[in-house]
Amino acid sequence: MNSSRRQKQRKVLLMGKSGAGKSSMRSIVFSNYVAKDVRRLGATIDVEHSNIKFMGNLMLNLWDCGGQDGFVENYLTHQRAHVFGSVAVLIFVFDIESREFAADVVSYSNIIRALSECSPSAKVFCLIHKMDLVQARLRSQLFEERSEYIRAASETFKDTVDFFPTSIWDQSLYKAWTQIIYFLIPNAATIEGLLRQLAEVIDARELILYERTTCLMVTHVTRDEESQNPFTDRFERISSILKTHKQSMAKHTNIPPGSANFAEMQIKTGRFMFFITRLTENTNLAAAIPPSEQVFNAARINIMLARSKFAELDIANKPRPGLQQAFASVSMGNSGEGDGDGRGEDFGV
Repeated sequence: MNSSRRQKQRKVLLMGKSGAGKSSMRSIVFSNYVAKDVRRLGATIDVEHSNIKFMGNLMLNLWDCGGQDGFVENYLTHQRAHVFGSVAVLIFVFDIESREFAADVVSYSNIIRALSECSPSAKVFCLIHKMDLVQARLRSQLFEERSEYIRAASETFKDTVDFFPTSIWDQSLYKAWTQIIYFLIPNAATIEGLLRQLAEVIDARELILYERTTCLMVTHVTRDEESQNPFTDRFERISSILKTHKQSMAKHTNIPPGSANFAEMQIKTGRFMFFITRLTENTNLAAAIPPSEQVFNAARINIMLARSKFAELDIANKPRPGLQQAFASVSMGNSGEGDGDGRGEDFGV
């Protein structure tokens, strides 16, 4: 295999007390479970290893670590270097309704100490989970209080740890994992730069790049008046909708949820036009554009022409020379091409 195409591995630790919801969120994000199905999952015994291929050449080496006291003690003593060595990301999950929150933070602090010793350059994300169990009017205040308490116990990671409120019952889970994945992708900024060029070529108000298997957003570009869009969670809502649709396709076609995908979706209104289509083997692209058939048809043609340029990106390496000029030869296309009949297309496998 050509060395430029070798997979880039990232070790990710998923930790937290037993019952915090670690395996449930992992199954929803990476195994295409829906929230109601995770009830049948049992407690994690010791460490469950998963090698998850993401964005083509990125391999997430995910360690789902059991949270029982005996296992944690073993990680911190007999397996300290093995578990905490070469870690790129630690995701620590706190149960918002835990009756032993102070003890949970002590366990977290011990783990942070081991991480600082074995992987000082790791990134830490803390997910304060099961927020749906808290009254809506109290969620923000409780989240801030818990975050500050945990930050104080984060020692050398105090200034860099990121906090997210999460629940398996809404899009907050996708918001948190989107930020985690963005951190893990080495050239996310390069992809974003290319998306910005494409958005200018096709006059898009917004472009959103999704990973095809997990439906997680990789990155997005927002232009002009779309930056005032009041629906700040729209990217995660689309992730949730796409995930639900994959489940529906799997149910009615007997295709495994991880393999179920769609060809294209179109929405046309008097205020905007929107479509989601395949960009590369590993990604889907969502585009919001002005309500013009000419712009719509030209955008579809230009995205088709740009596919090979995005496919050239290898997340394990720096961009190739001249890649920033990828769209120089992409014209606005012939406005007479495309279906142009004003009708939306249904999802198709």
